[in-house]
Amino acid sequence: MAGLDRRNFDSPEEVCPFEDDKGRLDLVHTEAGVVGRGTFQPGWQWSKHVKPIVRTDSCTASHVGYVISGRLRVRMDDGAEEEFGPADLITVPPGHDAWVVGDQPCVIVDWTGYGGYARPR
Repeated sequence: MAGLDRRNFDSPEEVCPFEDDKGRLDLVHTEAGVVGRGTFQPGWQWSKHVKPIVRTDSCTASHVGYVISGRLRVRMDDGAEEEFGPADLITVPPGHDAWVVGDQPCVIVDWTGYGGYARPR
């Protein structure tokens, strides 16, 4: 059994910036996997600021996360849409676009989808 482990997003082991300085991922590595804090600036959209990096038609990551602040709208490839805000637990399967709603940064902690996110393929 593993011992106690403390990580801090203010001292991440990896940082992955988005195109046009529209945000970043702060990643910490645990025995259970990679956990990330995504900071998405107003005007950020996956199809504009991550798609050029990963070169896929839509986001192929699956996300389970918690919205700390701001608002994010997600559109699935099939057209279904949902908006998420503070204190929401989000579950988003692969095959989507997403964008920040409003003029506040959206901050999300994600336990499943940020390990390989926003990296060239």
